[in-house]
Amino acid sequence: MRIYRSINKVPGGLMVVPLFIGMLINTFIPNALKIGGFTQALTNVGYPTILAMYLFTAGTKMTLRTAPAMLKRGLGILFAKVGVAVVLAMGVAHLFHGNLLGLTTLAVLAAMNDTNGGMFLALTSTFGNKEDAGTYVAQSIETGPFVTMLVLVGAGLAVIPWLTMVSVIAPIFAGAILGNLDEELREFFGSHEPLIVPFMAFTLGQGINLKAVTTAGLPGILLGIAVVTVTGLTCILTDRLLGGSGIAGAAASSTAGNAAGTPQAVAIADPSYAAIAPLATVQVAASVIVTAILTPVLTAYVHRRSQQRLRGIVTDENPAQESRDPGATQSS
Repeated sequence: MRIYRSINKVPGGLMVVPLFIGMLINTFIPNALKIGGFTQALTNVGYPTILAMYLFTAGTKMTLRTAPAMLKRGLGILFAKVGVAVVLAMGVAHLFHGNLLGLTTLAVLAAMNDTNGGMFLALTSTFGNKEDAGTYVAQSIETGPFVTMLVLVGAGLAVIPWLTMVSVIAPIFAGAILGNLDEELREFFGSHEPLIVPFMAFTLGQGINLKAVTTAGLPGILLGIAVVTVTGLTCILTDRLLGGSGIAGAAASSTAGNAAGTPQAVAIADPSYAAIAPLATVQVAASVIVTAILTPVLTAYVHRRSQQRLRGIVTDENPAQESRDPGATQSS
């Protein structure tokens, strides 16, 4: 049986499929794995440990040896994406009392400020160049729930002790230190990151009841479309302003699979979010799937336009009409 190949046919499959399997078990046979010992460790009680492992491996891939131009563009895309996520999330929080068309502030923020790194690297390697791919080093700062927690605390929307905030980012820093000290360690942990993702997703799903989130479908799809269009346009413009072609900006218009774990991580740090975390998780998971479909389409379109500009077919000033008949204006 080609189970692995079938899972990978689903956008973000290694995260999404185990997530929904865990949700199905928790919804229809919630006590099946709660028999104690190592088996029960694979339920929601084991989620924090597996999340810490994931954050550590993600941290090992961060490197300080990045060319200034790539660093500048990467930071620009990072601030653009996180910035627009913050603006929209704060708009939902303050103008719509934390709920817009069924979308919560937590779901909007979690889905919009974390890019799918694997997809980004695949798309920039296919349509861009090494500099485009290299911009992800700076963008990888947004990996995990830390940025979401930081924004919520800074906006006064969450009460999370500073030590809890440190505990979230500590595994990332530990991984980053090791990854920069030893390239072989960085390659070892980085190459094994996908092994952790299904376990993280499965344990996360063990805390979600599908009966409580049946209304998440349409809002989650709308969230995914908003991520691609709003953050995509913002990141493309930022990338081009900083000297890029816009391909890296387009490739950043996705929701990371691990972002589905952010609502639960926030709820663990601030229990006041426990009630909405399951709904937000499903909405973010829907955004993962939608952006996995639409982001490659957007990136391919930006690449095609970029190639046309390089050939002189399309330019920002649109001189094509004049080039066909340079004397048209004078003769008229």
